[in-house]
Amino acid sequence: MTVAGTIDTHHHVLPPVWTDWLHSHQLFTSGPALPTWSPERAISFLDDSETAAAVVSVSAPGVHLGDDAEARRMARAVNETVAELVKDRPDRFGFLATLTLPDVDGAIAEAEYAFDHLGADGVVLIASVRGQYLGDPAFEPLMAELNKRAAVIFVHPGPLAGPRVPGLPDFVVDFLLDTTRAALLMARNGVLDRYPQLRILLSHGGGFLPYAAERFTALPYALDPVNGPAQLRKFYLDTALTASPLALPSLLALADPDHITYGSDFPYADPTLATHFAANLQTYPLDDTTRRAIRTDNALKLFPRFAIAQAQ
Repeated sequence: MTVAGTIDTHHHVLPPVWTDWLHSHQLFTSGPALPTWSPERAISFLDDSETAAAVVSVSAPGVHLGDDAEARRMARAVNETVAELVKDRPDRFGFLATLTLPDVDGAIAEAEYAFDHLGADGVVLIASVRGQYLGDPAFEPLMAELNKRAAVIFVHPGPLAGPRVPGLPDFVVDFLLDTTRAALLMARNGVLDRYPQLRILLSHGGGFLPYAAERFTALPYALDPVNGPAQLRKFYLDTALTASPLALPSLLALADPDHITYGSDFPYADPTLATHFAANLQTYPLDDTTRRAIRTDNALKLFPRFAIAQAQ
């Protein structure tokens, strides 16, 4: 395979072992119903959208619903299932391992297994679990382990701990705040300074982070006004459901061009919606180097499996 086209870094899988488990708990992920997914449908979407490959991940709520042992069993089942998908189609897929936070010991053990035995390309972490956010000191041992591996961490939001606003699904508004909270806490608590080998990719353009970055560095008790902007620029941001004439100016003003990746949010974003945002990105006035960086080159640096495929 020659990876010459777009690489999708925000692309979800819904393996039956996971969806059946969610149904058994009477839970869905981010909407009124789970979207339809299959490997064949995913590949069809990649083909139709002229996307070369995708790095796949499980979305919220992840696998931890309150029981550590159950979360560990489900994380292993999900990761082994998704690793088989990648094994079957290494030309089209890489994957981000699902971990067990807030169970730190389980998360470290599963990360080791996923990297050493399954060939994971990184991990996906939910921004918060029952109100405990990434950046919490309790998660330091996991961050240290992932830093040793120079891991990519894909941060995906979930529902906030409080009640929803009536009439506003959590994936419309609350998800953006969840990501923003996690990013700001990680920056404020120095996670990116202590673990400089981590590559932390924030979904949906970083939530509200680009739009409110100066507010966060100007107000007391948020970020240091001198070093704060540099802290925020260490994050990678994807374009999932964010590539629009309204949002892209803020995103591009905060993030360096080599810290932005393309994301579709398939299948939670159906093909029509995903194509709409992809078209916005395509028509937005960017120079050719920046456009290629966002669509392909930055992902090749984060996920070497595709760079290796390109060289073969």
